[in-house]
Amino acid sequence: MYGFLLTILIIDSIVLLAVVLLQAGQGGGLASLGGGSSTDSFFGGRQAVTILTKASWVCGGAFLGISLVLAGLSSGSSAPRSVLEDGISAPLPVAPLPLDVSQPPPAPATDDGAATPEDQSGG
Repeated sequence: MYGFLLTILIIDSIVLLAVVLLQAGQGGGLASLGGGSSTDSFFGGRQAVTILTKASWVCGGAFLGISLVLAGLSSGSSAPRSVLEDGISAPLPVAPLPLDVSQPPPAPATDDGAATPEDQSGG
């Protein structure tokens, strides 16, 4: 049902786009906002209702209606959830690392010709 309505909405939006682009402009547009324009030219005046005007109203209404139905279907299918409601599992216990403190750590390997820290300190 949801996929079918979504497909109809996409087709309706393409038809609505075509119908709106095919309509003739009112004329004037923002240029009529300059001084001295009458309200007829500002609001577009009364025009004859064409098939494109009716089609734009029908497609616009269908777009609005289908969008509202899809919004209702999508919100009703899953209730809002919080990540805190899922329940957090207890962390696994961490085993301590086996440290052998009876032996000192091994000394770093030095080259025969390399200077030792005692030689560099100047002593």
